Amino acid sequence: MAEALLRKVVTVTDELLLELGRPVAVPVRRVAAAAVIHNPWAGGGLVADLGPEVERIAPGLARLLTGRISEALGGVDRIESFGKAAIVGLDGEIEHGGALIHTPFFGNVFRELTEGTSIIVFSDDRLPAGEPLTVPLWHKTAAATRSHYQTCQIRIPDAPRPDEIVVIAAGASGPRPNARIGDRATDPLIRLADLDDLETVT
Repeated sequence: MAEALLRKVVTVTDELLLELGRPVAVPVRRVAAAAVIHNPWAGGGLVADLGPEVERIAPGLARLLTGRISEALGGVDRIESFGKAAIVGLDGEIEHGGALIHTPFFGNVFRELTEGTSIIVFSDDRLPAGEPLTVPLWHKTAAATRSHYQTCQIRIPDAPRPDEIVVIAAGASGPRPNARIGDRATDPLIRLADLDDLETVT
């Protein structure tokens, strides 16, 4: 990744210890690491082939952000859930953010560095500087594990500028606080016909 593109790196960590005034069963740390970069396609109009810049930039971003998450959580083995996101400045396209996070040059590198196997859940948007973005997370090897469905939020007051992109990787050290809604392995078989006799909430 060309260092000239990178303006700043922001890491946000939260750790919930109490829920409804009581200690949570498993304290969980959630981390979002964000790289604020110059949009390499800014001012270029509709660029048909985004590939060359993706290949040049995305792997370095994945390595950088995974390192920040791993450091904040205490090692790769402490990362149980992951997610990714991009915020594009107002002079860019959503496709610019998608190009940097949805291709193998970012996703495969991030997944391998975190020892994951799941598809990586994501969010993206085009926003002015200072607007928050919610980043979803799920289990890095068992995406259908409901206990690990959660989110973290990141907001950078001065980013993205109109010609910037914020690329985000996120991780969590455990399940959603006090998760207790079961999982697919314990769910009853429910079909629409089974619900016909139940009262409908309108």
